[in-house]
Amino acid sequence: MQSPIQVLQNQRRLLEIEYKADKAEYDRHVESIGMRRRVKRGDAWFPVRVGRSYYNSLNQMVVELYREEDIEIEHNFEFGRPVNFFFMNDDAGTKGETFGVIRSTATVSYVDGNRMVVAVPDGFSVSDLQSYSKMGVQLAFDETSYRTMFDALDRAIRAKGRMGYLRDLFGSRQKAETFTFQPMHFQYLNATQEKAVNEVLRAKDVAIVHGPPGTGKTTTLVEAIYETLRRESQVLVCAQSNMAVDWISEKLVDRGVNVLRIGNPTKVNDKMLSFTYERRFEAHPDYPHLWALRKAIRDLRARRRGDDRYHQKMEHLKGRVTELEIRINGELFGEARVIASTLVGSANRLLDGMKFSTLFIDEAAQALEAACWIPMRRVSRVILAGDHCQLPPTVKSMEAVRGGLGRTLMERIVEQKPEVVTLLKMQYRMHEDIMRFSSDWFYGGMVESAPDVKFRGILDYDIPMEWVDLSSSVQSEELGVQRSDYRQDEVPDHSNKANHTSSLLTLNSSLPFREEFVGETFGRINKAEAELTLQCLEAYFTRIGRQRILDERIDVGIISPYRAQVQYLRRMLAKREFFKPFRRRISVNTVDGFQGQERDVILISLVRANDSGDIGFLRDLRRMNVAITRARMKLIILGDVSTMTRHPFYRKLYGYVCGLKNGV
Repeated sequence: MQSPIQVLQNQRRLLEIEYKADKAEYDRHVESIGMRRRVKRGDAWFPVRVGRSYYNSLNQMVVELYREEDIEIEHNFEFGRPVNFFFMNDDAGTKGETFGVIRSTATVSYVDGNRMVVAVPDGFSVSDLQSYSKMGVQLAFDETSYRTMFDALDRAIRAKGRMGYLRDLFGSRQKAETFTFQPMHFQYLNATQEKAVNEVLRAKDVAIVHGPPGTGKTTTLVEAIYETLRRESQVLVCAQSNMAVDWISEKLVDRGVNVLRIGNPTKVNDKMLSFTYERRFEAHPDYPHLWALRKAIRDLRARRRGDDRYHQKMEHLKGRVTELEIRINGELFGEARVIASTLVGSANRLLDGMKFSTLFIDEAAQALEAACWIPMRRVSRVILAGDHCQLPPTVKSMEAVRGGLGRTLMERIVEQKPEVVTLLKMQYRMHEDIMRFSSDWFYGGMVESAPDVKFRGILDYDIPMEWVDLSSSVQSEELGVQRSDYRQDEVPDHSNKANHTSSLLTLNSSLPFREEFVGETFGRINKAEAELTLQCLEAYFTRIGRQRILDERIDVGIISPYRAQVQYLRRMLAKREFFKPFRRRISVNTVDGFQGQERDVILISLVRANDSGDIGFLRDLRRMNVAITRARMKLIILGDVSTMTRHPFYRKLYGYVCGLKNGV
């Protein structure tokens, strides 16, 4: 068995492999993929219009950019991500190849619709941007995040004191220490949520809140933070993504907690901005004086020639600026009860020298272990919340995956210290029949449905889960399905096509129900299945009734694991006149894009349909767990049974759905 230090040294080695693979992939894409494809992927905006430039409250020069085309395309720009500007030849052609890149790396400050604000480095000539007739902005390779994670692992490897203790604890089967007190009662929590909060309060070292879909993990975590703040003056709250930080910050603000958000939110509105560091800094009474001093420094630099007292004046102004910044920051951080940031964002210089008793990490099962060590140098104990049976961290290198880079700190602690884990067992999202398969496969059947949602539905006598089979003719012999492979309630009836095809409609497409490979960037597409997906939704909407959908605000999610299928579905949806009144009620996205969300109706387009039974990364069952648990009342799966059921998970899932259909 490896020592705790050897575990982290191995993590560092694997992270180095991932860094090199990620960098090589980025360089290859930039060189080989045309600009139009990068725009479609959401990795570039082109063309963009340059708006005003100004100094923000952090004394950074920022530039406003406006996207002028492809406004319907979702993008991957968000706070903190590095970007490059590029310009194009007038005769670049239809492929839109890059003519030149401005090598200086800027950083996204925030994005709101088709407007982006980026912070540019010192000395950057903003006027140069105005000189290009065709200009765009693209995501640059994120060196900063990797450097921050490498530094965090190095600190943990050589750590002494409390951080060294936590490293050794997490890398061994040593029992975590706890306080002892009588359990407290919380009126608005169920039994397992209440137990989780009590375990958090008892923990001296570590506690884990394991929250399956719909079990109120965020509610429990907010209550745990609120109760911790009765005992501590301030806590640090982090998550892997900006969206997750925003979500829990908003819930804490709703409870009346003073949150200071380091970094700008993904969703830009007045409520979210009101608890950001930048907005509060600008609102401080001393800020106008500080701004005047900063402007005086810039003016002095501009006319420094011939001023014999330049250095004396500059030192005096800088001293006054530093004094005011320290005063404002002291008040802002002194008043805040919760400091919230992403894991990488917790390395911000604003937090230098700060210590916290408790660190809460939300969505910990989606974060690389290296990222979790970034904020841990500031704390005495760690509370992790998440679900390692849902989306894992993104790791691009197969060598790093095989070495275990995707195995998170939360998974490691769950395995070695099951006594610190509390499983939330009551779910409040799904109909019982939708929830049951996930509960049995992933959570040992321990998750139950709350009475209020157990039988929720849209239509009377509706079947909550259906599988629309794309196979042109399916026989049990072709599938390799034997009756003995199923329990009695799982045996699909193959006696005729109607029995194993959705009751929603008859298959109707001139296209072959076969997948197509469209490149590594986008993966695969199945056009006939996309057409059938919208046919299914149209048929279901017709059964519900147009007015009822609008009156009751019934919402729908269409999910596909493949980006190409998502984009194809979006284009088809935009062209369908039938769906025009419902466009705001329908979302189309990848599985990752729906993480943490829910809809009344979910349709899943699995895409894979081939003779070899190859299902690619659909073998990662955690993604399917996310997909099938987004639905509140109706789940429709579209997939080729002869392809999918060669894998035992999908074989079992198909049998389960057939059992529901046959009423057994």
